[in-house]
Amino acid sequence: MIKLYAFNELGKADHGWLKSSHHFSFANYYNPQRMGFGVLRVVNDDWVQSGTGFPTHPHQDMEIVSFVRTGSITHKDSAGNKGVTPAGEVQVMSAGTGIAHSEYNLTKDPLTFYQIWIEPNKRNVEPRWDTKQFSNEINTNGLPLLVSGFPEDEGSALFINQLARVYGGVLKKGTRFTQKIEQQMYVLASSGSFKVIDDQTEVVMQKGDGAEVTLQKTITIEVLEDSEVILLDVPVN
Repeated sequence: MIKLYAFNELGKADHGWLKSSHHFSFANYYNPQRMGFGVLRVVNDDWVQSGTGFPTHPHQDMEIVSFVRTGSITHKDSAGNKGVTPAGEVQVMSAGTGIAHSEYNLTKDPLTFYQIWIEPNKRNVEPRWDTKQFSNEINTNGLPLLVSGFPEDEGSALFINQLARVYGGVLKKGTRFTQKIEQQMYVLASSGSFKVIDDQTEVVMQKGDGAEVTLQKTITIEVLEDSEVILLDVPVN
């Protein structure tokens, strides 16, 4: 089953320097029907003005994935990690026993990125931060694996403390492929337009949309125009 959540139906926040669309309840946006999707707790589609950002703030026992779409994030945390993650790269942070960090857009252009929070399957782990650049080639037969907590994916993807997988990248117009689903899947349309098809349903996703896919072992994606797509295969609980 596929359930579409159109961009204009998402929770909205406008702080001037930060504009955010919330796929699930977050901060001042509360929807009791949208508290998460299995262990996927937060998906924020954020726009951050040049020269601004998130001052130092704490996190604990959460796996935080940032998928940078345009611009770059400058990160610094209480564990001594610091770095810049530009568009085309992904960063992960295991908050574990507790970590404080800041994230700023120190470029001259706006930053856009997906902020994704996944509940861990191990608590009180040592905090960690990592980033990785993946191929920026346009894909024609599927999406590369970016993040995973499965042992067999070690070395090929960024690690998180959860048996989840995150796939993402740009797909060329006309591409059609079948994606295996290990558990249940949340689909993000970062840009472009594409169809998501299962045994009974077919939906068209546009930039900014999200979709839940449940009770399926596979979905088919048919790309209508060059599109950036993110797939989150996550446990039910």
